[in-house]
Amino acid sequence: MSIFRHSGNPFGVRVTDSQSMLEAVKAFGIIPFFENTVRGYSIEELTPPAFWLTDEQLGPWDWKVDVVQSGEIVYGKFLCGGKAAFATPEWYAHLRNWRLSQSKHKPTEAGEKVLGLVASEGSVNARLVRETLGVKKSKSDAILASLMQGTRLIIGDIQRVYRGPSLEYKGWQTASYCDPESLFERPAEEFGPWKIGGVTLKPGCSPEESFSKLADHIKALFPDSSESAINKVIH
Repeated sequence: MSIFRHSGNPFGVRVTDSQSMLEAVKAFGIIPFFENTVRGYSIEELTPPAFWLTDEQLGPWDWKVDVVQSGEIVYGKFLCGGKAAFATPEWYAHLRNWRLSQSKHKPTEAGEKVLGLVASEGSVNARLVRETLGVKKSKSDAILASLMQGTRLIIGDIQRVYRGPSLEYKGWQTASYCDPESLFERPAEEFGPWKIGGVTLKPGCSPEESFSKLADHIKALFPDSSESAINKVIH
């Protein structure tokens, strides 16, 4: 049962298109894409079943393209142990402040090579990572996921892919990856009208304080959730 049908939805949000999806992300501040240990705390559970993936529509899987391209939110695999999630820059900054202090999220040698590639190219896609490192898709995906979980990379853009003689779109998408600073901390005028820019990713508090703020924020949204369930989302 979708969470919007019961009292667990703190904002009464219903995700039915890309605009309501963007509004949901802004309302929650930081939220996983898929169902997780905190009941009701996901875009999936905020979406009525009729609007989820069906034969007639792609639902949130497609709507996320417009949400990412709004330039107003952060998207990547950074919650629930490396699963897809959205956040406003302000809440992502707290997550990043804490994650960067954790030795377990330190980039591997391969991860450092990818970060160097991003620094020189501005952004990368999975194919460039595979070709540069000489690895298979599964390996490059794992490296990119680890860097997103460590808050070193985010998905800066997603493009729809149209295939076949009729240029049909069936949900195929291609993503590009960049570092969070390049997307949000550069002056807004460098981006054009659809990027906000000029946002700091330095929250001005200790990593421990950032973790507490995140945990308290989720607890305030879902007071019945256990500390363990919340920690599994943040970790």
